[in-house]
Order: sequence, then structure tokens, then C-alpha cells
Amino acid sequence: MGKLDGKVAVITGATSGMALATAKLFVAEGAQVVITGRRKDVLDEAVAAIGGDVTGVQGDAGDLADLDRLVELVAQRFGRVDVVFASAGTGNPAEPLPAVTPESFDATFAVNARGTLFLVQRLLPLLSTGASVILNSTVSASKGMPGTTVYAASKAALRAYARVWTAELADRDIRVNIISPGPIDTSVELPDGLVERIVEQVPAGRRGEPSEIATAALFLASSDSTFVRGTELFVDGGVAQV
Repeated sequence: MGKLDGKVAVITGATSGMALATAKLFVAEGAQVVITGRRKDVLDEAVAAIGGDVTGVQGDAGDLADLDRLVELVAQRFGRVDVVFASAGTGNPAEPLPAVTPESFDATFAVNARGTLFLVQRLLPLLSTGASVILNSTVSASKGMPGTTVYAASKAALRAYARVWTAELADRDIRVNIISPGPIDTSVELPDGLVERIVEQVPAGRRGEPSEIATAALFLASSDSTFVRGTELFVDGGVAQV
């Protein structure tokens, strides 16, 4: 038996990296998975790579109309949601304060903070008793790393969400938790030398793998974590801890 047998999971931004690895693992563990992505060609490739019981829904995580279409499809096809992994994110982790513009601020907060809130809000009527909501944040929200003003602030909002929603949804036994990855080896391009400077600060001495985020998400999605509520789980090689 898989740890997610019979569960319905929604994972946003799952066309690459951490969320794609999570979708693959959730399907392998028995879940019916719905993933989202902005580009149809990349989304189709992700669906093919995941295989098994997965449905792709094209949409922008910061667009409320797209979120409504996602919720409508999930409601019609499945009638409920047992796991939400709000992983879609955007932002420039190398944008110092003088470079911030109203446009870059709005674009980052639209997806990371606004999009996450309204995704969960729209899915609330479908969330089953005992459902798990997982928000994907970042160690940048805790470290005060130069150049991350807007990105870190938009992700720090998720910490407040988890605390408040844990209290608000307690009567439905819905648990809300956060994963805060450290430097993960994904397809995201970073400025020259930045990876090396980051790794130098990681006690584990390396970047993490997307699969290591996926296994953390599986723990929070499964019955293994039924007494874990409002927690921020750092999967960061120790970088935010020392």
C-alpha cells in the first residue's frame, strides 16, 4: 500500500524541480494528482514524465480566473481534495533594494502571497476532513540574505498563513504546514558565483535534491504527520539553523 492511496492531491507549479519531483512521488504512493503550470507544452511534458494518475491544468498561479478553472475541474472530476501543495512561486533572489520596482514587487507578491492565499481559499469547500495543506516557502524568508527583499517578504507571508489557518481550520482537522527549502539543485539559473557562495554556508556541504523536498512533502501529506500543525519544516542542509 502507498502512503497516499485513494488521496486526491493538487500541486501547483509542478512542471519542474521540487514540485515535479513531489508529483512523481505522490503518484507512486497512490495519489490521484492534479498539477498546474503556465506553459502548455511544458505542462504536457511534465504529465508524460510523471505518468500514472495525473491531470494537468494550464494556468497562472497568480490569476484568479485560472484558479477558479482549476477548482471547477477538481470539483467536477474528484469532488474533494485531500492534499494541497502550494508550490508555485516566482521572484528574483538577486534583486537588491535599490533595484526593486513596483512592477517586480507586484509580480512577485501576486504569485507567492496572493496566489497562495486565494488557491487555498478557493479550495476550502473541497478540502476533506483531515486534509493536509503544505505551503512551499524558502530559507530566504528567515536568513535576511542580501538581494532577497521582495522574494523573502512574499514567502514570509506564508509563515503567517500557516499559523492563522491552523487555528481557523482546526474544527475541520485540517493541518497546515510549511516546507522551507534551502539551496536546491533545480533548473533555475542563478548569477555566476552565487551557488558557490551559498553552498559554502551549508553545513551539509552541497545543494539539496528535489527528491529531498518531495520526501518531506510526502511526510506532511501522509498520516505520518497527523500531529504536526502550523510547523515550518526546514529542508536546508542546516543553513538556516547555524
